[in-house]
Amino acid sequence: MTPPGRSATTRRARSRHRTGSGRFARAVRYAGRLLCWSLGTAMASAATDLLFAPHAQWWSYAWPAPWILTCASALTWAVLRACEKHAARPVADDEDLRRDEWEHAA
Repeated sequence: MTPPGRSATTRRARSRHRTGSGRFARAVRYAGRLLCWSLGTAMASAATDLLFAPHAQWWSYAWPAPWILTCASALTWAVLRACEKHAARPVADDEDLRRDEWEHAA
């Protein structure tokens, strides 16, 4: 609990600059949400096209749009997730490299 007259530090103030995988976490989360919502919208548009067969001229252009967005967001999510995992990997120090070189030489 904070003393009277002082405000608690907010999450924004605490994590202004992130290092490692933390800087990719928000982007990965938003890309994943976009992927899920676009897939759900694509399924709903495909079901609408199958069940109701709308005859509006714009419908032939509108119902594939969520599928295209799903593919784009899946690719974006995969790239961002790979970057996040790469950033989370610990950096090997010199001793580990030397040990690996000696084990490889033996």
